[in-house]
Amino acid sequence: MDTLRYCLRKLIYSLPLLFGVTLISFVLMVYFGPDKTYDLLGRNPTVEEINAIRHELGYDQPFWIRYLHYLQQVITFNFGYSDSSGESVTTILERTIPISLLLALPGFILGHLISIALGLFAAHHRGRWADKLVMSSSVIGMSISYLIIIIVMQLIFCSSYGLNLFPVYGWEVNSLSSYLYYVTVPTLCSIFVSVGYSTRFYRALFVEEMTRDHIRTVRAFGHSHLQVLFKHVLKNALIPIMTRIVFSIPFVMIGGSLLLESYFGIPGVGLITYNAITTGDLPVLKAVIVLLTLVFIVIVSTVDILYKLVDPRISLK
Repeated sequence: MDTLRYCLRKLIYSLPLLFGVTLISFVLMVYFGPDKTYDLLGRNPTVEEINAIRHELGYDQPFWIRYLHYLQQVITFNFGYSDSSGESVTTILERTIPISLLLALPGFILGHLISIALGLFAAHHRGRWADKLVMSSSVIGMSISYLIIIIVMQLIFCSSYGLNLFPVYGWEVNSLSSYLYYVTVPTLCSIFVSVGYSTRFYRALFVEEMTRDHIRTVRAFGHSHLQVLFKHVLKNALIPIMTRIVFSIPFVMIGGSLLLESYFGIPGVGLITYNAITTGDLPVLKAVIVLLTLVFIVIVSTVDILYKLVDPRISLK
């Protein structure tokens, strides 16, 4: 019951954030956005025809009336139909969100697991050649553009100039084998990009944790290196690890998916967002922005509960 009340309270506190995002997006994309009047008219329209279309589109209504209508779209999550395809925006999202999740999850999970393992390894060997090798590799990985990584991975694994083992384009998934066939190279790209940044963060986190007094006490009692690393260092560092993982979810959903899906031709949220940006498809863009805001609000509202599960000493207030 306390957890439910806490979630409700956090959601109420998040309402100003939702209001601010909807207000800004309305002003930029709707109120001062592109005027569709002349796109719906023929050549040499009359004044009466122009006024009729503007009335139909709601351009002649006051600011607050149009904003309330926009809020109604947000609350009902009904943004009408795509300007490009004419398909319902809700139907588009229902079709593309699962694809983006299937695409992003393997690289997201494996990337953080590999980064945590490398961070522990480097922290355990800090100052030695193994630590320097891991950190140097992380810096190199961080310095390479995501786009370059995608192109190189495509050349190595997907083209006739390389191994030619995986498709260079498309998404025709109907079984586990076909899923692995299409997701492998995008997953490798995601891992390569994320490991560099995350490894440096986790290594610094583990090194700081290993210098604390309780770790020296544990070592003095004769605990093995593995016990120290996994039972004490990793466990005590779970809260900042969870914070980094959870708050990176919205950026992975759009930032990483946009590049991967557009270059590999995968019909997920990233690809429809890219197409909406290039074509000016405002209904789709509005829906994606609101979706990201809602995801961020849910994350902010639930992350403290995850802290409580990891460390029962934390109080939900």
